[in-house]
Amino acid sequence: MPSGFEDLSLWTLLLIVVAGFGAGWIDAVVGGGGLLQLPVMLMVPGITPVQALATNKMGSIFGTATSSVAYYRRVGPDLRTALPMAAIALLGSLGGAVLAANLPQSVFKPIIVVALIVVAIFTAATPRLGAETALRHSGSRHHVLAGVIGAGIGFYDGLIGPGTGSFLVIALVSVLGYAFLEASAKAKIVNLATNAGALMFFLPHGSLLWGLGLVLGASNMGGAYLGARMAVARGNTFIRVVFLTVVAALILKLGWDVVNENFLRH
Repeated sequence: MPSGFEDLSLWTLLLIVVAGFGAGWIDAVVGGGGLLQLPVMLMVPGITPVQALATNKMGSIFGTATSSVAYYRRVGPDLRTALPMAAIALLGSLGGAVLAANLPQSVFKPIIVVALIVVAIFTAATPRLGAETALRHSGSRHHVLAGVIGAGIGFYDGLIGPGTGSFLVIALVSVLGYAFLEASAKAKIVNLATNAGALMFFLPHGSLLWGLGLVLGASNMGGAYLGARMAVARGNTFIRVVFLTVVAALILKLGWDVVNENFLRH
């Protein structure tokens, strides 16, 4: 069973620790830590893309578990919405991971870039969005919409992944009417489930690099704990600013991927 340390330099190991900590912090506040963590994992000598994806998910699940507990203790999100949504998202993520093995991700990236641009413009143009919780739906309609969000974004996480937490937050804010802080708390629980769903696919295939995954997980936990505490202490305005910053970075990163894959390589 490969550990991932076979050809690893001390410099690369330190870079993985720093990336894991930073990704854990970003994920805990608004999601999108894979933007930092996954590219670093792909730099590890001898690692395959599937191993990088699987090990990235292993690191992330430690971070999302830590931030989920921290948010639950300090914010107390309503589990009647979060837990069913998480269960549906787990199944969606598992389905997305199965499909990811058979479809090129480059097909979906232009669509994701356009979606992120729309999200950024919508959030920037509505400064009161997410300032306070004002639920738009009640009863079964609320739970059905939460399930649809969980299924769709869970599937996306298993299939592609970047920005899953950010998509969860903006969907909970804009569709269901939660404040950014409450949305982030629920998003962590759902994101924990989507990571678990993807790992259910990767584990039987022996793609995990356990040694690197544990190092990544430990550093992710540290960043997640700090990020969750800062988000709770500083509130909705802080989360909104970090959210827009992460979405802008995702647009630049995925936009560059689209240009590079479709124009510069030809």
